[in-house]
Amino acid sequence: METAMSHVLVVDDDQSVCSLVCEYLGQNEFRVSAVNTGKQMLEAIGREVIDLLLLDLRLPSEDGLRLARIVRESSRIPIVILTGRIDEADRVMGLELGADDYVTKPFSPRELLARIRAVLRRTQTEVAAPGRDETLRAYRFAGWELNVRLHRLQSPEGRRVEISRGEFSLLCAFLSSPQRILTRDQLLELSRLHSTEVYDRSIDVQILRLRRKIEADSSQPRFIRTERGVGYYFDAPVKVIR
Repeated sequence: METAMSHVLVVDDDQSVCSLVCEYLGQNEFRVSAVNTGKQMLEAIGREVIDLLLLDLRLPSEDGLRLARIVRESSRIPIVILTGRIDEADRVMGLELGADDYVTKPFSPRELLARIRAVLRRTQTEVAAPGRDETLRAYRFAGWELNVRLHRLQSPEGRRVEISRGEFSLLCAFLSSPQRILTRDQLLELSRLHSTEVYDRSIDVQILRLRRKIEADSSQPRFIRTERGVGYYFDAPVKVIR
């Protein structure tokens, strides 16, 4: 079973709402962060891989619809908006701007959870064909997360694991083509989509180093497997985050 938790960012100035959502979603296997302003929201999106944005449209001195527009113009992050029961015009405008759903205050935590899960199911993206994808934000596998934009590898325990540019490029090559046997020539070609620092003679060395960083036992690898006489393959399901 995939152990990587979806990351929800709550944007609301009401601390009681933030606490309620963080606690309830956290109990239901989500990773949750909360911020109170649009500035903090944009900083978090630039720093973290966010899977869904829960955005209150009625932030003090801020236009929630403008914030939703900014996010949608630069990202495909799913957006669920929070509105008051009488704010029908805001709900309609938010959906027209590209929000994926809305929840009215006061809301049932169970309904919110159901709507978030439904939006994530609809927007979940399958692994794309190999190639440089400017919309790609991260890969996840077995609790690991590779943030493509920040070149950052995070372990299932939340620990940052340092990797070189060559190791990063090779890992991207594997994650773009999971459970598919790749020859050294194919790995070289895919790696060069991200870097020119991977060379034919270094493939085996880079794979050895990667195994030491992501495998529990590098002598009996679970993820990067060898197909003798052919090449290598990444033996785990991969989730793509855009």
